[in-house]
Amino acid sequence: MATYSAFYIQENEDGRIQRSVVKRDTGDLPGNEVLVKVQYSSLNFKDAMSAHGNKGVTREFPHQGGIDAAGIVEESASGDFKPGDKVIVTGYDLGMNTPGGLAQYIRVPAAWVLRCPRGLNPRRSMLFGTAGLTAQLCINKLQRLGVTPEKGQVLVTGATGGVGSIAVALLASAGYDVVASSGKAEQADWLKAIGASEVIDRAEFGEPNKRPMLQERFAGAVDVVGGDTLGNVIKSLKAGGSVACCGLVQSPAFEATVLPFILRGVNLLGVDSVEIPLPAKQAAWKQLARNAKLPAVEQLNKEISLKQVPAALEELFGGKMIGHTTVKIGR
Repeated sequence: MATYSAFYIQENEDGRIQRSVVKRDTGDLPGNEVLVKVQYSSLNFKDAMSAHGNKGVTREFPHQGGIDAAGIVEESASGDFKPGDKVIVTGYDLGMNTPGGLAQYIRVPAAWVLRCPRGLNPRRSMLFGTAGLTAQLCINKLQRLGVTPEKGQVLVTGATGGVGSIAVALLASAGYDVVASSGKAEQADWLKAIGASEVIDRAEFGEPNKRPMLQERFAGAVDVVGGDTLGNVIKSLKAGGSVACCGLVQSPAFEATVLPFILRGVNLLGVDSVEIPLPAKQAAWKQLARNAKLPAVEQLNKEISLKQVPAALEELFGGKMIGHTTVKIGR
C-alpha cells in the first residue's frame, strides 16, 4: 500500500460540497486488475458537475474525481498488461462512481485500459483526453455520412470549450473550412489561430426561432451545446448534411420539425465517448496520435498542477475556461 495525493469531493452533513487535494491510501481503491500510476489527466465539464455534487454524475460522496487518466501500469493481475506499460483510461465509470484520474493512482478493470498508441505518451494523450476523443468520434461520424471538405463549411458550436476547440483544430488540419460559434467575441483571434476561418456569435443560432427551415449554409456541424442552438443548426444544414451531437451546455432539450429531415435529408448523429467498445476507442486514439504534434493542439491546451484543480473546476463550471486543460499529476 502507498499514500498518494488525490482531488477529493466531500459532502458535509448540511449538503455543502467541499473540494480539496487530500492524501489517500492505495488500499482504499477498488479491487480491480490494473493499478495505474497516473502521470497526466485533463479536465472535462463532467468533472465540474461531479465536483459540484451532481448526483446524475456521481451518486455517492466522498469521491475521487477525474474521468481521464494516463500513466504507467504499476501492478497488473491481467495478462494483457504488465508493469511499465504506458496506458490511457477514459470513460466507462472512471471518475463517476469509481475513483478517478485526478489522483496519483487509480485501480481499474483491465477492460477499461488501452495502451498508448505509437505517437502518444501519457502527456500527449491528455492534450486530447475525453474532449479530443469525443471530437474525433464526431468527425468520424460526419465523414462516414459524406461530409468532406469540398462539400462546404462545417460549423463548430461551443468552439472555445474543450471539445469545440479540439474539433476546430482537427477539422482545420484535415482541410475543412471551419466556422466557429462562440459567445466569447474577445477570443475570435485565438479561434482563428487554432484553425477557424470565420467566427460567429453564438446568439446567431442560440435564440429560439419558430421558422421550421433556415437558409442552407453548412455541410456539417459538431454541436456541443444542444438546446435552441442544435435546433437551429439542423435547420441550417445543406441538403444531405449532418450534425454530430455530443453535448448539452445550453440544454438537453431542443425543438424541431421533421421538415429538414424529409425535405433536405439531413442527419442528426449522436456521439458517445463513454461506453463505446474498447476497440472503437483504440481506433480513434490511433487517429488522434497522428495529430499529436499539431501546433494548434499545444496552443489550445493549458497545463496545471493537481493543486490547481479545485480552482480550475470552478472556472470551468462557470463557463470561463478557454480551450482544454491538462493536469500534470506529479509525484
